[in-house]
Amino acid sequence: MNSATSAPPARQGTPAAAAAQAAAFEPGRSSQAPGAAARAAALVDAATAEAYARDGAVCLRGLLTPSELALLRAGLDANLAAPSPRTIVASRPDDPGFFIEDFCNWREIAPYRELIFGSALAAVAARLMQSGTARLYHDHMLTKEPGTRQPTPWHQDQPYYNVDGLQNVSFWIPADPVSRAATLEFAAGTHRGPWLMPRTFMTNEARWFPEGSLAELPDIEATRGRADAPHPIIGWALEPGDAVAFHMLTLHATGGVEPGRRRRVFSVRFLGDDMRHAPRRWKTSPEFPGLADELPAGAPLDHPLFPLLWKGADDAAGAPV
Repeated sequence: MNSATSAPPARQGTPAAAAAQAAAFEPGRSSQAPGAAARAAALVDAATAEAYARDGAVCLRGLLTPSELALLRAGLDANLAAPSPRTIVASRPDDPGFFIEDFCNWREIAPYRELIFGSALAAVAARLMQSGTARLYHDHMLTKEPGTRQPTPWHQDQPYYNVDGLQNVSFWIPADPVSRAATLEFAAGTHRGPWLMPRTFMTNEARWFPEGSLAELPDIEATRGRADAPHPIIGWALEPGDAVAFHMLTLHATGGVEPGRRRRVFSVRFLGDDMRHAPRRWKTSPEFPGLADELPAGAPLDHPLFPLLWKGADDAAGAPV
């Protein structure tokens, strides 16, 4: 664009600046893994898609190739070496370990971006969501250092977010071996609703929806292991490159990690055809400051912050955009 007609540069840190940075990556011309559609079809067969629709969570063995796993580890190393201002410490000061989370770093951390844009993740997401499209929502790093005691209590993710709709998926991808005792667990079938009250993990405060406006969480632990449990608890030990995929309304939780075992996890979240922007009066997690000024309530998430990475083709597998 001619400098005489160019808009002034957006201030660093504003939604416009972030959107301009995101648009510069031109995801529509990004390279996709060769054979992404075929790889997605192999990873998500009819039985897996049915299990996702029924339980709201599935295990995907070998979701990442060895080269993709190497990219993930490089991204995690970069993220942990220089956490963003969005970082939160999610463990108590007296915890013998350390639990750190960071969000929305695909624009700044090249290995994250290469993994998300250049792998079959979006194609797999579309198949699980039974959606014609897959749009990136955000990334989320979660690292528990050896011996971390801090559990992550039972919760749904979507009440913390700024989106409404049913077609969505989160991938939870470990870069280290995860034992069954330290893995993410799910209450099968809870993605069918209702929405449940989101609370702070360490102080149990209702900082999002007002008290009494949503149902409280059921006592999932009270029926653990029982044959008549309304929502059986499911989970899997995982190797690096494996993943679990789960719906944003599926109740999930995890414990601490064993001494001597680190647990670095990367989550990537995708939105399908029916997902819509739902601005909140409170700070969401993660926060997208100023987005409500640019994207009206009820609108599709058609915004450079949320690039469209997969679009259905004539065949059922879809194609990169």
